[in-house]
Amino acid sequence: MTVEPVPDWPDWVIPPVGGFTVERFLQLRGLPRHTELIDGSLIFVSPQEKWHSRVVSLFERELELQVPSGLRAEREMAVRLGQRQMPEPDVVVVTEEAFNRDDPSTYYFAEDVILAIEAVSPDSVERDREVKPLKYAKAGIEHYWRVERRDADAIVYTYELDPATKGYVPTGIFHDRLCVSAPFAVDINLKEIGKRNWAD
Repeated sequence: MTVEPVPDWPDWVIPPVGGFTVERFLQLRGLPRHTELIDGSLIFVSPQEKWHSRVVSLFERELELQVPSGLRAEREMAVRLGQRQMPEPDVVVVTEEAFNRDDPSTYYFAEDVILAIEAVSPDSVERDREVKPLKYAKAGIEHYWRVERRDADAIVYTYELDPATKGYVPTGIFHDRLCVSAPFAVDINLKEIGKRNWAD
């Protein structure tokens, strides 16, 4: 009778008692891409759909072109919100100082972030609608946008932090064109998702 060899599991397969801290999370090696830390638990994401990737590309490009001086847009960078929270928004707008900072090189702090954006995937509906907005608001990120798909169209839901309640309040729902003045003036044609040459 032979003894089956014990699998050489990576050290993140079995979480520690009480969950992972950000410090421990940052030390883990071999994690799947875009793994997030929420409430001390590792959150793995499904392979990205084309629509999701194209939404992220459009928003990163348009925001990088339109944000005022002193701000920058970046995709898929983790944000350290607390001791057991490190989600990865699809797009963030951060201060230029934070953008140019060399250390840390793998994440931003909550105070660096002006705007967090999530493009909703089938496996992220609850997180993007309920869990992440609570985390972002609690950390003091002033603006949150959620992009959802309805048939072939994108709908953007925008929110702003109420300093009295420390929660987000809705500021708009946009179907064909996203045109807002806060946190800065921006105009994005949502019909341009997936097109090679974006309209001016």
